[in-house]
Amino acid sequence: MLGIRSVFNKAVTTFPTLFCQQTRNTFVLKRRWPPPLHKKGGKPSKMRGRHFVYDLVEDTNVRKKPDLKIILNQFVDGVGEAGDVLTLSPAKAYKEFLVPGLAVYASPENFAKYKVDENKPKVEGTYSSPYVQRTIGCLSRLVLQITMSKKEPWTLEPWHVRASFRKAGFVVPEHAIKMPPVEIKGPDLSLQEKEFYVTVKINNTEEVKVRCRIHHWATGMDRLPWEEFHWKKPYEALIPEQAEELEKIPLPK
Repeated sequence: MLGIRSVFNKAVTTFPTLFCQQTRNTFVLKRRWPPPLHKKGGKPSKMRGRHFVYDLVEDTNVRKKPDLKIILNQFVDGVGEAGDVLTLSPAKAYKEFLVPGLAVYASPENFAKYKVDENKPKVEGTYSSPYVQRTIGCLSRLVLQITMSKKEPWTLEPWHVRASFRKAGFVVPEHAIKMPPVEIKGPDLSLQEKEFYVTVKINNTEEVKVRCRIHHWATGMDRLPWEEFHWKKPYEALIPEQAEELEKIPLPK
């Protein structure tokens, strides 16, 4: 008959990592009641039960990890050039740059390898942020459908445009939206086949023109028929002064 000790030894031999796995958890504790001191050369004071009561000072599992410095080893669109030093949260640095192989740790060896000089004055780039170029590209290819009532009277305001941006997945504050030079009112079905643009200011510096179209909304029999791939079709400019600029804005593919 196989004894308990034999079974235990067999389990340890078969699965050594089951009992030898290391953890990196660190808990900083402090005695609630410190033990009494004893005289030099005398007998140690007897420890009581209260001397083994601890208060938790810190749990390293919930400690916020410091930002991590990395060096780009290649050009990353909207981020920077090879040799640029980024300071990011560890999660973002690992997931988006280190694991895909777009960057390396900012170690002294890598500083020498990529000839990085942090004391070198930075040259001002074309954009106010590394992500501005990507943002401009996304907004310039967007056809923003602004849904307005087909029954109730309305005047197009910045908050209508802001809500439409939110539906399209972009957070654009009202103060960053520059409306067209003319007032647009409805309901007016003649606006349905025409387009205009609004100007969005990014970081209070760069500007991008976003193509917009009015869609009249209603329920039941008053609903307008759905037009397939309507965002790919060019329409007449609602404001003649904007026609030339609208020709320069690319339509989505």
